[in-house]
Amino acid sequence: MRGRTESYRPTTMAPNGMITAPHYLASQAGLKILQEGGNAVEAAIAAAAAIGVVYPHMNGVGGDNFWLIYNTYDKELKALNSSGRAAQGATIDFYQRQGFKKIPSRGALAANTVPGAVAGWDQAFAYSIKRMKGNHRWSDLLKPAIQYAKEGFPVTPSQEYWTNVNLDNSDDEFRHLQRYSEFSKIFLKQNGTSYRAGEMMKQHDLALTLEGIASEGSAFFYKGELATEMVRDLQENGGMLTYEDFAQHLSDWVHPISVQYRGYDVYNLPPNTQGFASLSILNILNQFDLQSIEEGTAEYYHLLVEAIKQAFSDRDQYLTDPEFSPIPLAELLSVERGKELAGKIQFNKVLNLEKPLDPKGDTVWFGVVDKDGNAVSFIQSIYHEYGAGFIPKNTGVLLQNRGSFFSLDPKAVNCLQPRKRTYHTLNPAMLFKEERPYLVYGTMGGEGQPQTQAALVTRILDYGFSVQAAIEAPRWLYGRTWGAASNSLKIEGRIDSKIIHTLQARGHRMDVLEPFSDVMGHAGAIKIDPVTNVKFGGADPRGDGAAIGY
Repeated sequence: MRGRTESYRPTTMAPNGMITAPHYLASQAGLKILQEGGNAVEAAIAAAAAIGVVYPHMNGVGGDNFWLIYNTYDKELKALNSSGRAAQGATIDFYQRQGFKKIPSRGALAANTVPGAVAGWDQAFAYSIKRMKGNHRWSDLLKPAIQYAKEGFPVTPSQEYWTNVNLDNSDDEFRHLQRYSEFSKIFLKQNGTSYRAGEMMKQHDLALTLEGIASEGSAFFYKGELATEMVRDLQENGGMLTYEDFAQHLSDWVHPISVQYRGYDVYNLPPNTQGFASLSILNILNQFDLQSIEEGTAEYYHLLVEAIKQAFSDRDQYLTDPEFSPIPLAELLSVERGKELAGKIQFNKVLNLEKPLDPKGDTVWFGVVDKDGNAVSFIQSIYHEYGAGFIPKNTGVLLQNRGSFFSLDPKAVNCLQPRKRTYHTLNPAMLFKEERPYLVYGTMGGEGQPQTQAALVTRILDYGFSVQAAIEAPRWLYGRTWGAASNSLKIEGRIDSKIIHTLQARGHRMDVLEPFSDVMGHAGAIKIDPVTNVKFGGADPRGDGAAIGY
């Protein structure tokens, strides 16, 4: 048995640029840009476009993304919210008149928000050219993605697994994606079976879409012929997005939010993301002396899970689009609030949350640091695996189902309203030391994102883990799984049975999973040594990624 601070993979080290992504082909696409003298934003765009092709069950041009960008020339941290708003015609009444008690998870009615991803690439690129000495052409950044879509790429075990999960022939409205003709045409072989790991897969329609974006920019996606085609097929299948919804989309530069943790400044995205919950957890933990609590013990897991519950309670009371409902962020992230919530934690018993949490969320996070010190923490998603399952004909654009998370209860804080952004689980993070990036980190995993971020930060800062060891260390996930009526604490089977029994005795409902469970998400991190400027990168063995540098 390896020690807790050891890792199976080595931490990747490089003196110049570094990228870590949950698919190795995306890492390679980004690294090539860095080696050619490109900056962190340019590398991120190349990686984002590529991973949207080679990891299609997790993300793509039909989804949303969020950015944290550190500009070393101006010494500023920027945040970009590129999530889409609900259609102008998306109302509670629209769904209720059709007999729905909740928004469908799949199909045209699930695709009720404009995809923001391509606009995010475009906005970040413009900023890079103007403020970060960008030197690459837009079209060059999309070349790897176009090549993989046109000429093919080897399917990963993850894609094979999640495709088969979604070919379930039951009456479950969430599964059985082969009922959508374009899904079958693209993601299944002619005999109706999924591609197996290692088999080559091509996406001809998506290649044409990417070529249009490479030639005309984001206008091709939001105001050109592509937008017209997407809208036409959506509306023919009962959807509500219009050409005007696409044409009016705006991605927004927003102010990052932060808290202090052990003397470091930790940054995240403001609402409509759950970034303030990730920060709230650290704000609570900052009230405890973790040096007196051994990592990996029952006390460690109990404290972090209870802090997570407290932060989630605040989150679920307030989180939505702040343009529709005010959110008292200053109060929620104040030291006083951290102390108040910390005071509610008891080490001998658990807090029971009434609201069932759902940890689901298929996403990609990656981080980039270039030779000049520019840094990007980036996250992109279509929500559930394969999103809405709906692909407008001849476009190859797999649309997200993020808007299915809206509530049809008009009293709910995240109730559906026209042009509203939904509660978003996506939240990339950065941690600063002496006003410069020290740790670029994040993960996929819906409800699990704040939890894994807390694991990474405590293990690296409080316990001195290497980056790779912190990523590989046993993880947990508090929440429910599909079909479950209540929350449980899911924990990886590498954790000692005595610790599991101790947690059960304190009231935790436990589910023990396999040693490196995909349920825990795919995390990554890059640490920058402030003296030598060496980058230390790690990638998650639970995924298909790589941390590489030069």
